[in-house]
Amino acid sequence: MVTRFALLRHAETAWNREKRIQGQQDAPLTSHGRQQVKRWVLALGRYQWDHMVTSDLGRASLTGTLLNLHLDLPRSEEPRLREQDWGRWAGLNFSDLLKLSELKEQERMGWHFRPFEGESRLEVLERSRQALVDVANRLWGRRILVVTHGGVIKCLLYRLSHRDFLPEEPPLIEPYRLHWLSYDGEDFKIDRLNEEI
Repeated sequence: MVTRFALLRHAETAWNREKRIQGQQDAPLTSHGRQQVKRWVLALGRYQWDHMVTSDLGRASLTGTLLNLHLDLPRSEEPRLREQDWGRWAGLNFSDLLKLSELKEQERMGWHFRPFEGESRLEVLERSRQALVDVANRLWGRRILVVTHGGVIKCLLYRLSHRDFLPEEPPLIEPYRLHWLSYDGEDFKIDRLNEEI
């Protein structure tokens, strides 16, 4: 028996649309984001879910709340599923960030990439992986919908795919898709990626 997780990034926010770094800061869902959730409900309703767990940041929590108006699942929030802490770079537009010489240096660090006064990708991986292990131990053998963040999803899936997290690697995942993992009590395995919803 295994525990199955389906990972989903929160719906679009105002800062996503403005191409600003959110990190652990928050921005409201856009009207398009709310429409995304309405469409997702139809696809997610095809599955038999046992539980929903979300990041405790507002954009993921609200996405979960809106989904649950229809899915009506037992639900918990997990702070360890928060987005990567981008430190002093949070709030910057991507265009401004690309002008920073430190960014290019950090991108070459792969898993050790750490925004100024933020946290590394390895730290994100460790906390989010342990969060899923703890959820699995509490809800063994269940099917769990996880509403979290793009950085968290990348860290979990890139490690399982043996990626180095370097800029020259081709993209692995597409935004706003469902990514399935299973956990057998010892390790995680990717079941499928980029399922349209």
